[in-house]
Amino acid sequence: MDVKIEPSWKEVLKNEFTKPYFLEIVTVLKTEKLAGKTIYPPGPLIFNAFNQTPFDKVKVVILGQDPYHNPGQAHGLSFSVPAGTKPPPSLVNIFKEIRTDLDIPMPQEYGNLTHWAEQGVLLLNAMLTVRANEPASHAKIGWMNFTDAVIQKISDQKSGVVFLLWGKFAQDKQVLIDETKHHVLRAAHPSPFSVEKGFYGCKHFSKTNELLTGEGFEPIDWKLLTP
Repeated sequence: MDVKIEPSWKEVLKNEFTKPYFLEIVTVLKTEKLAGKTIYPPGPLIFNAFNQTPFDKVKVVILGQDPYHNPGQAHGLSFSVPAGTKPPPSLVNIFKEIRTDLDIPMPQEYGNLTHWAEQGVLLLNAMLTVRANEPASHAKIGWMNFTDAVIQKISDQKSGVVFLLWGKFAQDKQVLIDETKHHVLRAAHPSPFSVEKGFYGCKHFSKTNELLTGEGFEPIDWKLLTP
């Protein structure tokens, strides 16, 4: 089937698109849309993380769980929201940690992380779609088979990638990563329910840049320039 995804990813993942689980994902999404269900993000943005960060450019992975399920929030990048949408609580807390860690100003009303993605930060959700107002509604339709394969391909075919695993859900993916050739940074999830349990003070953003520099990569400019 012809999946519209950035060419380098299409090549790396070509075997996944013909597997039964992926065909089931397509069937579920088509069936729900025909039934009048609203699905986020919009179709052209389902693979936005891949289109913004080609496989050969990936040097950091930030793993989220589920796309935002409220109108106007999800645009295919984990934790990110489009320009014009107020940053949700977890993203607000991420910005607070960046301010503390790197002493750089972060926006209050802007949460589009495309600037990170363009520099090689793969903003990957474990599930790539969700029904409107129903969190985790697509958790069992097959997406995790796909995104587990994505993590595995990065682990197998690249080296020196920094994986940021926030919260238990993300940390359970650690088994897919070869830590003899990649870096894994773990912390509590930045949500208001757990941010005080080890996300604040984790310094993952300065640590990521130190690790990237050590690998000979350009560090990430975490500052967001608002339009």
